[in-house]
Amino acid sequence: MEVIAFIGPSGTGKSHRALAVAHDYQTDVIIDDGLLIRGTRILAGVSAKEQPTRVGAIKTALFLDPRHAAEVKERIAALAPSRVLVISTSREMARRITGNLGLPEPGRFIDITEVATPREIARARQVRRQMGKHVIPVPTVEVKPRFKGPFIEPLRTFLRRRHAQPGKGKNLWVEQTIVRPTFNIWGHFYVADSVIQQLAAHLVKNEALSEPRVQVENTDGGLVLHIEVTGRYGIGWRPFLLAAQKKVKAGIEEMTSLPVKAVNITVRHLAR
Repeated sequence: MEVIAFIGPSGTGKSHRALAVAHDYQTDVIIDDGLLIRGTRILAGVSAKEQPTRVGAIKTALFLDPRHAAEVKERIAALAPSRVLVISTSREMARRITGNLGLPEPGRFIDITEVATPREIARARQVRRQMGKHVIPVPTVEVKPRFKGPFIEPLRTFLRRRHAQPGKGKNLWVEQTIVRPTFNIWGHFYVADSVIQQLAAHLVKNEALSEPRVQVENTDGGLVLHIEVTGRYGIGWRPFLLAAQKKVKAGIEEMTSLPVKAVNITVRHLAR
């Protein structure tokens, strides 16, 4: 098995260009931020971008959790790839990742400056610094079931390949995902439960539902909102309840940047 390491400082666009590098060097799988990726599929692992702290993200990227490492090692053994691309911030980090996964040390190192221009790297740094955005090099449909945060958006782009194989085009069309992890350069922020209650109470009301009372439950997977409402007598509530659930979830996530795990609405009273 041959291991190639694609290295560069954080925020320089490595994950964004990972698929192009993988195609150029004909690697079978990619190891990036705790994930094992083949083509457009996440095969195993946990994303470092899901972790609530920067320290947790680093530990995940290094596969320091034995269960996490064992899951990825088992899948690699089953796949038996001939060539692996490891994404890391430095040579030392690449060696630690391969060591923790029981892989050979990288035999080749590719620096981000070899595949991206100074202007492209500067632009990537600006996006990371100002917006806190990160790229996961797989389509959004692969990321959504794993990533709990609300900041998920698709990215479809052409990447220019520097070392295209004979007979293959220079441009590579890829589908990726942009996320903004819980850890970011702005640090931690807090939104009081009373603010969530007021927002939810405003969002849940429609022509069939009124007088809401909201309770907020904080869980590891996100906010759980319990809302009691008064229902208008004589009409079918189901479409109004479903619409209210979607509106509350989307509104809270958009305005507070907090993930909403569930919105439970109960009709407790009737009104004419």
